[in-house]
Amino acid sequence: MSAMSLSERMADVARELQEQHSSVSTVRSGVALAVQNVGGCDAASVSIVHARRKVDTPAATDDMAVVGDRLQYETGEGPCLSAIWEAETVYVPDLSHDPRWLHWGPRLAETTGVRSSFSVRLFTIRDTLGALNMYATKPDAFSDEDKAEAIAIAAHIAVAVAAAQNLEHYETALDSRTIIAQACGLVMERFDIDSTQAFALLTRLSSTQNVKLRDLAAELILTRRLLTTSADPE
Repeated sequence: MSAMSLSERMADVARELQEQHSSVSTVRSGVALAVQNVGGCDAASVSIVHARRKVDTPAATDDMAVVGDRLQYETGEGPCLSAIWEAETVYVPDLSHDPRWLHWGPRLAETTGVRSSFSVRLFTIRDTLGALNMYATKPDAFSDEDKAEAIAIAAHIAVAVAAAQNLEHYETALDSRTIIAQACGLVMERFDIDSTQAFALLTRLSSTQNVKLRDLAAELILTRRLLTTSADPE
């Protein structure tokens, strides 16, 4: 590990994460930084929470971490899930003999050779985003200093991911508004109506056809025709 101080390394971590331009590239950078900076960590992954408590792994440094996460999702148990839903940090000194996860731990140790792990919740003041998961091939591989560094990295990852997700949501919303505005323009020209009437027509069709307004607008722009033959405005 570098001779730089913890504060210097964390400053570098923050700058590296700030350079990323999407939530996916942010978590990919984050797991690489975890392996580079946390002593004892042989592999790392990030688990992200989606709607309806669905959890997946968009980034991992290698198959060891991928398998470690996947087995947790399959068995419904493990430190990653506990870090997300219960405790903010979860340490497993020896997967082979931990009574908390009698199925996940021994199975992962036998499959991959992983012996210890440390998971840290990714969260902001408003949201729980997921967890940073670190795996090691040695038992009790993470010292108190390692854990402190992992917690600091996880905090930086959480802030960076939240910012990237907010930007992506904004860009998606902006894109939808642009598409709907273009479709309204086509309807206005076709039926010689104003923007309010055009939007009302598209909204009515979206409801009666059970199609999202954005999808209906995109179809109109692509085909230059509405999804119904009776599209006359009121």
